[in-house]
Amino acid sequence: MKKAAAVFVAVMICMFGFTMVVQAQGKAPGVVILKGNNPMGNVKFNHTTHAKLVGDKCETCHHASKPEKAAKAPQENCQGCHTTAATAPMKTTAKLAFHDAMAKKGICADCHIKEAAAGKKAPLKCPDCHKKENK
Repeated sequence: MKKAAAVFVAVMICMFGFTMVVQAQGKAPGVVILKGNNPMGNVKFNHTTHAKLVGDKCETCHHASKPEKAAKAPQENCQGCHTTAATAPMKTTAKLAFHDAMAKKGICADCHIKEAAAGKKAPLKCPDCHKKENK
């Protein structure tokens, strides 16, 4: 379960990569809007809050680059590799990098489910995160 939570948190932090890259000075973004093509809307993602949840351990969410697609920065945004349609050599789309089609598992869902089970406030339904007003 710990691994699933770490994977979920990793996806959540990776989600900021839809719109932002960690700045060259190593300063992470605060709140970003993760833009995708979800008809329900974009996700307002508080990078600062999620980073604190994992003890500011970037590698919890930002996985190491793969040999077939080397990273350009230590904490590169997710969409640098994971695009709307998987483009070789990548096999995982941006959506699937965060959660499965039903949002029942994956880096975001796994952590939210774990946090909710522990009695903490964590969004569990799609519209809790995906909102049309997040522009």
